[in-house]
Amino acid sequence: MNKTKIFLADDHAILREGLRYILGSVTGYEVVGESGDGREALGMIEKLKPDIAIIDISMPGMTGVEIARQVKKYTRTVRIIILSRHDTRNT
Repeated sequence: MNKTKIFLADDHAILREGLRYILGSVTGYEVVGESGDGREALGMIEKLKPDIAIIDISMPGMTGVEIARQVKKYTRTVRIIILSRHDTRNT
């Protein structure tokens, strides 16, 4: 059985660790790489060619949106999930 290869990109190591743990416990998924920097993430995605890239929208070096645009220029096979978090509260 082929596993779905996943790449994680988020500048918060604890979030990457949590996602790696959760995804690693699900049959059929394998985390093949991770990065906390946008430019590094883009290079690793191009090299590793995962099935899915889970990317933080805001990272140093390059944003998740910029990474997604660059990835889609060379392949349509990598599925992208962009994570977002806001610190502002509605009052």
